[in-house]
Amino acid sequence: MRVRNGAAYIRGLNDGRRVLIDGEPVADVTTHPAFRNAVASFAALYDYQADPANLERITIAAGDARVHRAWSLPRSHAELVTRRHAIAEWSALNLGFLGRSPDHLANTLVGMMIGLPAMRAFDAQRADAFAAYVDDARERDLFVTYVIQNPQANKARAASEQARDVVAHIVSQDAEGIVVSGAKMLGTSAVMADEIFVGTIQPLRPGEERYALSFAVPVSHPGVALLSRRSYEQAAASDFDYPLSSHFDENDAVVFFDNVRVPWSRVFVCGNIAAAAAQWHGTPAHVMQNYQSQIRLMVKMRFLAGLARRIAEVNGSIDIPQIRGVLGKLAAQASLVEGMLAGMEAEGRMVGDYFVPSSHLLYAAQTLTQELYPQFVLAIRDLAGGGVIMLPSSERDMISPHTKELVEATQISSVAEPLERVRLFKLAWDALGSEYASRHMQYEMFYGGASYVNHAHMFRTFDWAEARRLLDGALAPAAARAATRAA
Repeated sequence: MRVRNGAAYIRGLNDGRRVLIDGEPVADVTTHPAFRNAVASFAALYDYQADPANLERITIAAGDARVHRAWSLPRSHAELVTRRHAIAEWSALNLGFLGRSPDHLANTLVGMMIGLPAMRAFDAQRADAFAAYVDDARERDLFVTYVIQNPQANKARAASEQARDVVAHIVSQDAEGIVVSGAKMLGTSAVMADEIFVGTIQPLRPGEERYALSFAVPVSHPGVALLSRRSYEQAAASDFDYPLSSHFDENDAVVFFDNVRVPWSRVFVCGNIAAAAAQWHGTPAHVMQNYQSQIRLMVKMRFLAGLARRIAEVNGSIDIPQIRGVLGKLAAQASLVEGMLAGMEAEGRMVGDYFVPSSHLLYAAQTLTQELYPQFVLAIRDLAGGGVIMLPSSERDMISPHTKELVEATQISSVAEPLERVRLFKLAWDALGSEYASRHMQYEMFYGGASYVNHAHMFRTFDWAEARRLLDGALAPAAARAATRAA
């Protein structure tokens, strides 16, 4: 049975896509120094699932192929948990640092498929086109990413009120499809993806129907251009000095659409504001996409907890009671994410024939973790102290006759050789303090939306009726006693 591997994935990226970085077009993203190692890291995911030893555990049957379990529509709590294990196992290959791996959009699209009746209520033809697209993407095990946010121009103004018409919008439509121009962001992993799903998750006002759209196109589609941010991979001096950013920089890009013609078979929402919103919040899509993100974050925080303990061991502080207390708190915080995931699953619900995680526990986890992650990182930086600053300038210091002895004389530990100590603290800096680490801090704080957005989701989904019932029960005896005294 056919299963996609790394070589097949890499071949698919040589498609003439238009990617721009440092003022120049990129001829081949698979070999360009800004992207090649990240491409290899994504390829490693596909190779892992194609390994016969992992095939049954990581993949499911889809037509005449086997694809990642993230494409499955879970019908029970047990199936949801099985999917989670496969997602976590994939994420462990990159320590949770690839936030927009292929399983992320697979989860998102699955959420929309589970809620397909809600989409069909607005436009049956567009819903059928979406279902056909997902079936095809699943059977080909495509790496799909998305752009669903508008460029930050004037945030106090709506899409239609910007000084320039920068937001992606419908220019025209005819019997063949629609024409789209404008831009979307953040395009995380778009440079390395097969296709881009375009949606409208931000609220729109009446009169802004031309911004209400949803469609999917290959990254190489005519008229599509990607403007990459600075590449941390390209700036990394070496794997030794930057072990994370040199391999797991998934990149982000602004995606431009210049009179892009999209056939109706790939258009899922066209000019309907309510349908554009329902695609995310009238279906379990928003829950499923962020559920996957919490699984990835669980893996990332496990890694960071392990990093924190090893820093304490190498620094000789592991037996100090206060340090053990810090490590215990970090362990509790990492376990909190795991516990929230288990809670989402245990309190899940049926949507039609399918089982989805609890939305209010998902939003509780998002609200807590976007504040927790910066605190978690700061606590580990406190443990590391100056050790992440006073490091050799590069790996060449470890072998040069001018510096080797000095490094060995100063990078000392009772439990690790100088080389091991330097490698550990280089890893710690790349995870905690480098420009790459700062991007991850920002990502974990905002990938699910601004804090007030998550707070609003929590307010919307919390069981306020039960809270009020408990309050009324507590107030009732007091009211009764007051009435008795008055009588």
